[in-house]
Amino acid sequence: MIAAACCAVPAAAVTPGAGAAAASISAPAPDILTAPTLIASTAKGDVAYRTVGHGRPLLLIMGYGGSMDDWAPSFVDALAAHFRVIVFDNAGVGQTSALPAPLDVAAMAEQTSALISSLRLHRPTVLGWSMGGMIAQALAVRHPGQVGRLVLAATQAGTGRALPIPAAAAAALNSPNPAVVLSVLFPADQLAALRAYAAQITQYPNFYAAPSTVKAEQTAAIQEWMAGDDPVGHRLNRIHVPTLVADGTEDALNPAANAVLLAHGIPRSRLLLDPDAGHAFLFQDAAAFVPAVTHFANGA
Repeated sequence: MIAAACCAVPAAAVTPGAGAAAASISAPAPDILTAPTLIASTAKGDVAYRTVGHGRPLLLIMGYGGSMDDWAPSFVDALAAHFRVIVFDNAGVGQTSALPAPLDVAAMAEQTSALISSLRLHRPTVLGWSMGGMIAQALAVRHPGQVGRLVLAATQAGTGRALPIPAAAAAALNSPNPAVVLSVLFPADQLAALRAYAAQITQYPNFYAAPSTVKAEQTAAIQEWMAGDDPVGHRLNRIHVPTLVADGTEDALNPAANAVLLAHGIPRSRLLLDPDAGHAFLFQDAAAFVPAVTHFANGA
């Protein structure tokens, strides 16, 4: 379980009735696996996205090397039971337009902002995982009016003070062997969670990831951000929306101390550290993290 007071979700009082019963029968369960890939024509080029669910918008930003297919379907569908969830591909991935070189975090944030404008999303909650959390930070700094609430999962501040990504973990993440890549996302004693995640993402038709050229550009952007060479990264104190910072205590890619540092740098933030969980804690412990995000995004 994720240890934090905000994880407790109050039960809603529901009065059974014929109308409620009919609604429950007619409303299909969210299913991101069958959601079509759509193309938004934005001021920063085409952006491929999928959407599922109804209600207030929740925008998910993928991390390094990933595509929309790297979001565990059960995780997305669980969130989509409460929100309209939007997932999309970062610059140069899938059908999303590449951005001019050199690619940096701020540029990816601008493309994300353009997607929000194109889809007319009203102050969505923005959840960024890993590199996606860097993009989410830059978005909140540069376009504060576009972000309602912020969830930063397994990510680093861009102040130059974050602990580095361990070399062995970085090498594993770039292994040509998918099993090695997945092994760095989960602690060694969480093999069942690793296998469950792998089984889920491979359910997507025609599963794909970022091409090697884009991964190289993303690597340079991450390095620039973590070194403190991107000016946006030094403006954490300008993030004034409610922010939830979360990570696993056993994150092999991002030492948990970085989550503490990030939370200390953002006003109005709260911190969740998930025991015995790794970089993919949000999928490993979705049973606790989804309610935490739901409770937080609903204003609690």
